[in-house]
Amino acid sequence: MADARRTLRASLRAKRRTISAAERARAARQIARQADRILHLHSGQRIGIYAATAEELDTSCLIALALRRGCLVYLPCIDPRLRVRSMRFAQITGAARALRVNRFGIGEPEALPLASARLLDVVFLPLVGFDRHGTRLGRGGGYYDRAFEFRRLRTFWHAPLLVGLGYALQEVERIAPAAHDVPLDLVITERGVIHCARVR
Repeated sequence: MADARRTLRASLRAKRRTISAAERARAARQIARQADRILHLHSGQRIGIYAATAEELDTSCLIALALRRGCLVYLPCIDPRLRVRSMRFAQITGAARALRVNRFGIGEPEALPLASARLLDVVFLPLVGFDRHGTRLGRGGGYYDRAFEFRRLRTFWHAPLLVGLGYALQEVERIAPAAHDVPLDLVITERGVIHCARVR
């Protein structure tokens, strides 16, 4: 399975790099509008969202929109205090959004108190690939799966809502789920919103 995932990941990343700058900008705006429409972003809502790398779907439009709506916006940070590769979240504001680049080339807030993933209401996740069952193919580090591992133990209460953000060309007919995978609830692409079926 690991070899198959590496091959699929490389193929999907190559396809994603073919998207033009104009298409990327248009998709980012469309996805921000769709997220606002379906999730009714509102004051006090605790939103986790990633700072996009050059390859990933740009989240700056969605971050700006969430801040305008009065959402509490949190970015993921790798917690250096823990030995196990662990991710927590730090709140940003419109006035304080300076980021430092971590060892993976991902922007994260500096020197802010870190909050647990359990605190959040909605989390927007980056993805390399996805299927309609909610299986997400990420970069391979496992940080999001570890951060939201507690969701796999729940039968009824599936909070926070996990929403993948990506381009339609990243959809795959079926990704064989690994034992540690935490499924997505929704995926939003430039073509619309996909409600993931929980068939495992």
